[in-house]
Amino acid sequence: MTGWTVPGYTEIKALGAGGFGAVVLARHDATGTPVAIKFLRPDLLADQGFAAMFRTEAVTLGAVDSPYVVRLYEYVEAPAGAAIVMELVDGVSLQEIVTRQGKTTPEAALVVLYGSLLGLAAAHARGVVHRDFKPANVLVNAYGASKLTDFGIAARTGSATVPAGSLSYAPPEQFDGGPATPASDVYAATATFLVGPASHHRSTLELRHVTGPWAGAGEKRDHLTSGSMLKQGSSSSPETRAPTAGC
Repeated sequence: MTGWTVPGYTEIKALGAGGFGAVVLARHDATGTPVAIKFLRPDLLADQGFAAMFRTEAVTLGAVDSPYVVRLYEYVEAPAGAAIVMELVDGVSLQEIVTRQGKTTPEAALVVLYGSLLGLAAAHARGVVHRDFKPANVLVNAYGASKLTDFGIAARTGSATVPAGSLSYAPPEQFDGGPATPASDVYAATATFLVGPASHHRSTLELRHVTGPWAGAGEKRDHLTSGSMLKQGSSSSPETRAPTAGC
């Protein structure tokens, strides 16, 4: 676990690690509430750019107040470290579920993704583009309900961006550094539904993204009423997709 600890919390075990740092399970000493704490890597704390991005993630998470988004409890920064204290979801990521169990039926996938899509819609309603919707950022509890997490590279709608995140699910305009738009998240959510955890070499996925709607977007889901929505969501042109996840 980490060297620096957040005052008032007792760390229990490591939950995972990412590009920014580690996530640990901890307990709030005063109330006994279990929480997840995301720490910024010590070497990144000295980098003003990364430190600012980490603070922005906390601010963004706090701004998107929704039962379908992991809740921010507090942001703590000190000379020795920085951390985001957030709601602990008693479950696993969609990435883990599909890796372990294989792909689900389209109907089951829609049920599982429903909560995270509502979380995405809540972010869009507040002018926030997630920019990294993927199976690893959809947390699913034991009842099959999901929440959206990890706003590490989120941006305000319309703001300039650089290519970042998991490009296996990103739309063509995100490869080109286009402005952040909710339609980009719509594409990523469609990719998550159709593909699940990425299993192809990235260059293959990039080629598929750039060449237009995936052939399977309609063919594989024609028995669903959402078949045309999936074709629209996987369009290479953001103008022809649903403008937000709330539509």
